[in-house]
Amino acid sequence: MLDSATEEPLSNVMIFNAEKTKTSLSNFEGRADISKFDSTEELFFQHISHEVLKIKKSAIKNQIVYLQEDQNKLDQVVLSVAKFQLQKDEIPQKIVSIDKEDVLLNSPQTSADLLESTGKVFVQKSQLGGGSPMIRGFATNRVLISVDGVRMNTAIFRSGNLQNVINIDPLTIERAEVILGPGSMVYGSDAIGGVMNFYTLKPRFSFGAETSVSGNFYGRYSSANNEQTLHADVNLGRRNWAFQTSISYSDFDDLKMGKHGSDSYLRTEYAARENGEDVILKNEDPLIQKPTGYTQLSLLEKVKYMPNETWNFSLGLIYSETSDVPRYDRLYRRRNDQLRSAEWYYGPQRWFLGDFKINKKGNGDVYDKAQFTLAYQFFEESRHDRDFGKEILFNTKENVGAYSANLDFEKTFGGSKLFYGVEYVNNQVNSEGYQENINSGSRQQTVSRYPDNSSWQSLAAYATYQLQIQEALNFQSGLRYNHILLDAQFEENLYDFPFRDADINTGALTASAGINWKQNRFLQWRVNASTAFRAPNIDDVGKIFDSEPGSVVVPNPDLKPEYAYNAEVGVNWTPAENIRFGLTGFYTWLEEAMVRRDFNLNGKTEIDYQGEASNVQAIQNASNAHVYGVEGSVEVDFSVALRMASKISFTDGEEELDDGSSAPLRHAAPIFGNTHLIWHKKKLKLDLFAEYNGEISYTDLATSEQGKAYLYAIDANGNPYSPSWYTLNLTGQYDLDENWLLSVSLENITDQRYRTYSSGIAAAGRNLIISARFRF
Repeated sequence: MLDSATEEPLSNVMIFNAEKTKTSLSNFEGRADISKFDSTEELFFQHISHEVLKIKKSAIKNQIVYLQEDQNKLDQVVLSVAKFQLQKDEIPQKIVSIDKEDVLLNSPQTSADLLESTGKVFVQKSQLGGGSPMIRGFATNRVLISVDGVRMNTAIFRSGNLQNVINIDPLTIERAEVILGPGSMVYGSDAIGGVMNFYTLKPRFSFGAETSVSGNFYGRYSSANNEQTLHADVNLGRRNWAFQTSISYSDFDDLKMGKHGSDSYLRTEYAARENGEDVILKNEDPLIQKPTGYTQLSLLEKVKYMPNETWNFSLGLIYSETSDVPRYDRLYRRRNDQLRSAEWYYGPQRWFLGDFKINKKGNGDVYDKAQFTLAYQFFEESRHDRDFGKEILFNTKENVGAYSANLDFEKTFGGSKLFYGVEYVNNQVNSEGYQENINSGSRQQTVSRYPDNSSWQSLAAYATYQLQIQEALNFQSGLRYNHILLDAQFEENLYDFPFRDADINTGALTASAGINWKQNRFLQWRVNASTAFRAPNIDDVGKIFDSEPGSVVVPNPDLKPEYAYNAEVGVNWTPAENIRFGLTGFYTWLEEAMVRRDFNLNGKTEIDYQGEASNVQAIQNASNAHVYGVEGSVEVDFSVALRMASKISFTDGEEELDDGSSAPLRHAAPIFGNTHLIWHKKKLKLDLFAEYNGEISYTDLATSEQGKAYLYAIDANGNPYSPSWYTLNLTGQYDLDENWLLSVSLENITDQRYRTYSSGIAAAGRNLIISARFRF
C-alpha cells in the first residue's frame, strides 16, 4: 500500500472483505498478505488518514494499491516538533504544513514564495533573487531553517535580510512544516520566532516488481519576468535499494511591476557602462526593474538502503547555485540627486548539503527508535559594489564549512513518550576582502567582512516528554542545554581595533511546557509556554560592513546571548462538520536583544570606510523588546466540491531605544492574509483567491525604517510609509490523464503596483503562469 501523492509505504492499513470475516494488516513496508481473499471478492482498504478504497482483488495491478489522503484529515502527522512522527492533535505548538500538492497548485518560483503562500509567513525581498521570511515579529537570524532535519543557519546568518531559503528548490519539496513560535527545545540557537522545516524527495523502494522506475518532468513559464524553469526527477527502486535524482534550472529576466500604484517605485533610469565610462540611461519601460534577472541551478541525489526491518541507511546530496544577483535596492539609491552605485551585486550563492542518516528500530529499555545524522554543508557568498563614476570595485567573499552530528531517540512508555538526544555543530568561517581597479585590473587586499579562520561551536543535550493524560488531553514538556564556543582573531595589519580577538564561552538553558486538549467535538485548546535563545555568532561579533549610507558596523567582542519568553493560547472551534474556525494569540518578551546601535571605537564615533566618513555602529545587547499578535483562520465546506479557506495574521511589537523610550519593532509585519475559494471536482481544480496587506504609517514604522525613504511610498506629509495593497488571482489545474497535469494561473489580475513591507523591489504585475507536469 502506497500513498498516491508521495508513493511512500503505508503501515497499519486494515484490509477486509464486505462481511468482515477476513482481515489483514500492512506492515511498516506497506506490505500485506491478501492470499486468504478470493479473487472475486471486493476488498476494503482503510487507513486513519486516507480515504477508504473499495476494489476487487482481481483488479489490483502489479500488486500495488494506492490510497488517497483524506482531505478532512490532512496534516495530521508532524515531524518537526520531536524529529519523529507525532499526531498534530498531540502537540501544543501551532504548525503550518505544506505538501507536494500545494507546491504544484501554487507554482512558486522559489521556496520563499511557497512560504508566503501559506498566509502565515511574511516575506521581505531586497531583490528578485531573494526572500527573507518573517514569523511572529522575528526574522533573519532569529528564525531557523532546517532541510531534511539539518539546521541551515550558520555562524554568518545576519540580522539584515537573508536570502538563503531560495537555495531550496521548491520542486524537490515533498513536505514542509513551519513551527510558529520558539523552537529552541529541539533546534537550539536562533529558533526564536519560528522554525521552517523542508523535507525533500525521498527514494522509494520497489514493491512487487523487481525494479521500478518512476519520475516527473516539469516545465513552467511566467510572463512577469519571462521565467523559464525546467525540472526532472527520476526514482529507481529495488527491494532493498532506492535512488532518487533531481535537476532544476531556472532563468529569470528583469521583473515587471504593475501599472496601478505609487510612482515612487518606477524605474525611470539606470546605470550602465559604455565605452569604458559609467552612463545614465533612460529606461524605455519604467515598469521594468533593471537589473533584477538571474539564473539558478539545483541538483539532488539520494540513496537509501534497507537491509531489514530494523535498519535503514540513507545518503543525501543537495547542491544549489545562483548566477550573480543584482542587489536592486542599492542600485536606485541616490546621493546628491545622482545614482550612488554603478554596480552592486551578490556573487554566486552556492550551497551544498551532504547528510548521512542511520535509522534503527529497537525494543530495549533505552529506545524504540534511534536516528544518527552526520552532515556537512558548504556555503559561499560574496558582495561586490562600485560607486558611480569610480574605478574601484570593492569585494568581500565568505566561505563557511558547517559540520554537525545529531543522535536522537524515541522511547514509548504506555501512554507517554520520551524524545531525547545530543547535538554537535561546528562552523568554520573564511572571509576575504579586496578592492579591484576595473581599468587596470590591479588588486589590493582590504578589510574582510568577517575575521578570517574564525569558528563557532555548539554542544547540546535535550529531552522532551509527552504524556497522554486522557484520550483527548496531551501534555508536553522539555529541557535543553546548549553550550556555545566562539573564536575570532583580527589581523593587526588589517584592523585598527582596541582588541585582537573575540572569544565567547557561554551556555543557555531553555524549557517548554504545554497542553493540547480536545474538550469535545466542537472545541480544541492549545496552551504553550516556552523559552528560546540566540547566541552571538560570527556575524554579530566580528562583522564589518556599511549598514546604510554614511554608517559602518564594526565588531563587538562583548556580546551575550539574548533570551525570549513566549506564551500562546489557541482554540479550534468546529460548530458544524463543515465549518472550522481557528484563533491563536501569542506574546513574546525578548531580553538582552542584540541590536545595531551607535558605538565608539577607541573613543571615535566616526571613521573612514571605503573612502567615506561613516558613523560607527555595532551590534550590542542594548534593548528589550516585546511582540504580540493574533492569527485567525476559517474554513467552510459549502459542498463536497466547493471550499473556502481564509487566514489572517496581526503582529505588533516595540523595542527599547537608547534613551529608554520605545519604538515600533522592525520585523513586526503589517496585518496580512489570504482568502481562497477552491472548487475541485474530478480532474479539474479552480482556485480564486486574494492576497492582502495592511498599511504601516510613518509613525508606525520602526526608527531604522523611517530613514529608508528610498524603500517606501511617500505620504501627503512627505514622509515614507508602506501602503496597503491587495491582489486578485485565479489558478486552474487539470489532470489530462494519469500522466499529465496542466496548470494555468493569472496572478495580480488588476495589475497592482506594490512593494511588500520593508522590501526593495516591487512585486510582479499582472502575471500569467503556465506549467505542465508529466509523471511516469
